[in-house]
Amino acid sequence: MITATLFATACQTDTGARNSAPPTSSAPGKPMSGGTLRLVGGGDVDHLDPTSSYYTVTNGILRTYARGLFGLNGVASESETTKGFTVVPDVAAELPTTDNGGLSADGLTYTIKLRDGVQWDTQPPREVTAGDFVRGFKRICNPVAGSGAPGYYTSTIKGMKAYCDAYAKAFTKAKPTAAALADFQNGHDIAGVQAKDDKTVVFTLTQPASDFLNILALNFSVAAPKEYDQYVPDDATFRQHTISDGPYKVAQYVATKSIRLERNPAWKQESDPIRHQYVNAIDVKMGVNEPDAVQQQLEAGSADLSWDLPVPTAQIPQLKSSGDPGFKIFPGAVTNPYIVFNLQSKNAGGAMGKLKVRQAIEYAVSKVAIAKVYGGADVATPLHTAIPPGNIGYQEYNPYPSPGDAGDPAKCKQLLSEAGYPNGLTLIGAFRNAGNHPANFQSYSADLQKCGITVKGLPVRQGDYYGAFLQNPSIAKASKWDISAPGWVPDWYGNNGRAVVQPLFQTNCTPGTSNYGCYSNPKVDDLIKQALAQQDQAKSAALWHQVDQTVMADAVIVPLNNQNTPIYKSKRVQNALYLPAFQLYDFTNLWLNPTTP
Repeated sequence: MITATLFATACQTDTGARNSAPPTSSAPGKPMSGGTLRLVGGGDVDHLDPTSSYYTVTNGILRTYARGLFGLNGVASESETTKGFTVVPDVAAELPTTDNGGLSADGLTYTIKLRDGVQWDTQPPREVTAGDFVRGFKRICNPVAGSGAPGYYTSTIKGMKAYCDAYAKAFTKAKPTAAALADFQNGHDIAGVQAKDDKTVVFTLTQPASDFLNILALNFSVAAPKEYDQYVPDDATFRQHTISDGPYKVAQYVATKSIRLERNPAWKQESDPIRHQYVNAIDVKMGVNEPDAVQQQLEAGSADLSWDLPVPTAQIPQLKSSGDPGFKIFPGAVTNPYIVFNLQSKNAGGAMGKLKVRQAIEYAVSKVAIAKVYGGADVATPLHTAIPPGNIGYQEYNPYPSPGDAGDPAKCKQLLSEAGYPNGLTLIGAFRNAGNHPANFQSYSADLQKCGITVKGLPVRQGDYYGAFLQNPSIAKASKWDISAPGWVPDWYGNNGRAVVQPLFQTNCTPGTSNYGCYSNPKVDDLIKQALAQQDQAKSAALWHQVDQTVMADAVIVPLNNQNTPIYKSKRVQNALYLPAFQLYDFTNLWLNPTTP
């Protein structure tokens, strides 16, 4: 998932319990109802359409209005982080097992019953059906704003690849109007996604997938009401007509300015085992691009949580030593940030397509300098592998070592000369214009300058960086950027090779991709296929490690840091439960103390 942090030991996701455990409370006393939760930060969402959103920040509000069959609970403390990895029922009445008939003996068929009382906020309210989930899956491969990780679905569900291929082919030349998209979806079926009746959805897999419930817990897998057929996915009109089946609804959205969520009157507590409706409303204020300014508001009590900006780096030591109860650091197992290369760029004689140029950059960058941007060793440690620690397939090795991880300009110059650039070259570096990202850009571009690579900065608005920029292959093909430094959080933890490797490195150059530079290596694709088919975790881990080795030999990315997540809340915020996969507190379980200013 796009951007931020997590835990340091891989663990098998527990999918054996029959019912979900209630979220753990971090505050004593009775929950309080009322008030407006105030979030402040810099940029916009990547998408409001759950099908296409792939940004941890956006997932914080998606959780309030878009529900899937399964989900995750937040945790109250740093020591409980692994509890946030466990998949629990959401709209599904229970976890499917062989004992309850939800999972076939061969592991290929999941029969999932929907719980009663889950409703859309339509007029009048209408119950969510199995057909709404089928519609949601049909939207995953839409050619306008599809899922950022379609491989999760095409590699597991029977007929999904054929459906997605046909969808793409149908709009090679045809204009993707709302009506045309809806006609395709309503006229084509996915063999492995069927509504048995209004309360039962059946999934048929191509091979057993021990992580399938994790896939069903992603926002791409949520239900979609029939009204969404009226809109082009996530266009400006769609963003004004979202429909909710969660505790809150989008009451107002002003692009790049603000979002307001209010209580959804159609939602019922008894129909939702993982959310609550404590606060009256949630307000998001955008346009505050400096972490210091956000932190000042949180400490002053004029805002409650940061929307999309980190705790200011310079303040982390003081906050840690002071024991401020509003400050915590949750452990991480992520690739954040990392440098990605646009392999399609024609700039500088197609330099990004040349292995030795990319390898030169691997050696050039000081990873300890980047760590200092984010707060030093308490927050970030140098990373050498494509798979970060704490994820299946990780093995420590360092294919591009430099003294003290501080960079090796001489080695960089040598490789550039061998690549045909003895006098250096000039590249375009795209970076987010908020938070730590400008400083991150300045750090790595200064390192590259030492070995003769000039990087011209291209600032990109925070809210546009992923959805409108990096995930748009036409921008990459037009050579608008050469290198950039995004972040990656695995979409789930435990048995998660599919969530670390597949989105970033499997061949995929379609809109919404997370393989931003359109890397393609048949060997990598084959290893991914083998790993996904392997039911022995030790053997699959070895295959994932081979992917890591191949990707790093191809110098597709420069892994920079594994980051923990510092997070701060105002004194008003009670019962702040941390969602590890999102790096955020759960807005649907906290409440506000009205007596605290």
